[in-house]
Amino acid sequence: MRTKPMKRYPSYKPSGVKWLGEIPSHWEMLALKHILKLKKDIVGRRSSQYDLLSLTLKGVVKRDMENPEGKFPASFDTYQAVEPNDFIFCNFDNEETPRAVGLSPYKGMITGAYDVLSRKNPKLTDGFLIYYFLYIDDAKRFKPLYKGLRKTVPFDSFMSYKIPVPSLKEQAAIVSYLDTATAKIDAAIAQQQKMIDLLNERKQIIINRAVTKGLNPNAKMKDSGVEWIGEVPEEWRPITLKRLFVSRVAGSWGEDENTNSMNSICLRIADFNYNTLSFKIKEDYTIRSYSSAEVEKKHLHEGDVLIEKSGGGEKTPVGRCVLYDLDLDKPMYANFMEKLSCRSFVNPKYIVYLMSSLYSAGVVWPYIKATTGIQNLDITSLLSREVVFIPSLREQEQIVELLKDRTRLLLNAIESCYNQISLLQERKQIIINEVVTGKVRVI
Repeated sequence: MRTKPMKRYPSYKPSGVKWLGEIPSHWEMLALKHILKLKKDIVGRRSSQYDLLSLTLKGVVKRDMENPEGKFPASFDTYQAVEPNDFIFCNFDNEETPRAVGLSPYKGMITGAYDVLSRKNPKLTDGFLIYYFLYIDDAKRFKPLYKGLRKTVPFDSFMSYKIPVPSLKEQAAIVSYLDTATAKIDAAIAQQQKMIDLLNERKQIIINRAVTKGLNPNAKMKDSGVEWIGEVPEEWRPITLKRLFVSRVAGSWGEDENTNSMNSICLRIADFNYNTLSFKIKEDYTIRSYSSAEVEKKHLHEGDVLIEKSGGGEKTPVGRCVLYDLDLDKPMYANFMEKLSCRSFVNPKYIVYLMSSLYSAGVVWPYIKATTGIQNLDITSLLSREVVFIPSLREQEQIVELLKDRTRLLLNAIESCYNQISLLQERKQIIINEVVTGKVRVI
């Protein structure tokens, strides 16, 4: 079957933006300051009159205040009002934020840490703009503008950023084409995600049973006194989480690469592999600069447990753990996580399995506080208050081996689904990129 040739515009001209290259000759480039205007309407004591909104991978959504998921601040008085068709930008922590832009279909309120803007230029449509901004976000095109440790995009730099502007007729055609094309891809992605959720649920059931009931189906059991654990083998001993670890060390983001400090790999939350409860194997880890003394003090060792302490989302609160088991040269880890070094009487992989069960049971929720749109885990209180039951080191090792065997097929199936999603997302990004930048003509 022949592939239908891509339609191109008759002529092109330089855009003036290196990564963008050429654009159709009749398109113009406009800075965002000529397109958008900033809004800063703080709700104050009117907060009860507004729905609470969140910026997610699925766009701007309403939070359910009656049956809340996640943590809410003590007061919403510092939140800002949002009207339908307002654009919401998260212009900080860009490397860690799953989605940094959204177009709100709702009236509501959102954290004052975000920028809320409305379109002021009739030459553009909201539909075209959101597709272009999604492309910018996915490709991290604002990266050259980042400043400081929190990867903040300064507002003046943001408003000076130039984007291409097609005619209104072309914009309408682009939006119609992309609505149809992306809907099909999104449906396929949703099917793969549904399968992942089912496989993960099955995997977690296997893990939960192993780390709370052990391997011997005939073992004498006792009541643990902990609701999410239930009965445990009689010989397992209770222990607070903090006694499982010999030390805790907070992460550090370091500085941009320079010649005055030593450059080191810095592992991030984005490098977590929740499928295997370890880190992703990559060739493009983030490189940051640290003093040699800090590297020696904080670098990761095989068997260290990393816990996510800041960030999170509505469906994925902070508190997830992974095991460091990569062969890297003295890697560091970002300030969004904390390193927990295990004591000699526990198997680190077993602890990560155990922590995943504690996480899936929702034990972390009471220890999360939300400020400026970011979740923060009170690790000290979590480790000091929560009790678990631990078998002997030998049984821990046996459980680890059993779980490796029993979850292998599930892990392979989950990985296959993720690969399919990655291919679909890549295809979606390519389609959006080609159309909104004028590389492909759809009218």
